[in-house]
Amino acid sequence: MAQEVRYHTHITAKHNWFDLNLKEVWQYRDLILLFTKRTFALTYKQTILGPAWIFLNPFLTSIIYTFVFGGIAGMSTDGIPQILFYLCSNAIWVFFSSCVTKNANTFTANASVFGKVYFPRLTTPISNVLSSVIQFGVQMLLVVLFLIYYFIKGEVSPNWWAWLLIPFVLLHMGILGLGFGIIISSLTTKYRDLAILVTFGVQLWMYATPVIYPLSQLGDGLLKNIIMINPVTAPVEAFRYAVLGQGTIVPSYYVISVVVSIVVAVFGIMIFNKVEKTFMDTV
Repeated sequence: MAQEVRYHTHITAKHNWFDLNLKEVWQYRDLILLFTKRTFALTYKQTILGPAWIFLNPFLTSIIYTFVFGGIAGMSTDGIPQILFYLCSNAIWVFFSSCVTKNANTFTANASVFGKVYFPRLTTPISNVLSSVIQFGVQMLLVVLFLIYYFIKGEVSPNWWAWLLIPFVLLHMGILGLGFGIIISSLTTKYRDLAILVTFGVQLWMYATPVIYPLSQLGDGLLKNIIMINPVTAPVEAFRYAVLGQGTIVPSYYVISVVVSIVVAVFGIMIFNKVEKTFMDTV
């Protein structure tokens, strides 16, 4: 009688901490676009005003900032009309913060999908960033309308050529937001409290960034140096310079911010690749 032969198949992860298969991610670009549309649509689904909130949210927020920080607190905006200053600052900050907060729940929010079918998990956070880009683009239309209005009135003199810097600043902020977001999402698979704290933390982060005030108002003391260490400070100031022609750009700090962004993104991808192998056991 012939002896029964048994075969065993061992399935192991084919990548480690340092692997990033960009070719595979690119092959799933259609899925990235699909996720991007889904994320953007779900944000305003079943709301009365729908996508109109993209305009209303930054507009109402900027009005509140103008009343509280400009009117009551008397904060200077370096000669820029207050509503325009806050609209511009709010646009780039909302983009960054949405990149962080949307990606902070990548594993927990998509656990049901991740557990059923395989696709590069990195497609999900990338699609979140792209949906934030769309939102940013729509908000910029509002900024442009106010900019043209005040330009005609002669109250602002933007350097139009500097608008060429906007895509680079956007890429910079997107990479930084993606990195922080996927780091948090990787940690929330075990520490759920982080998902609750992330919104509060991002709000505090805004006050440590020159969003509601220009960097020039801090003088040259220790406080300014501390704020400049913040990796979001340099791109926010660069963005305001590009759009409004007013902003403090320190090349050395901007280079530091770029380096920090790359390091954060690389570390985020490393820990993301590690966690995606085992997260279903903890989610």
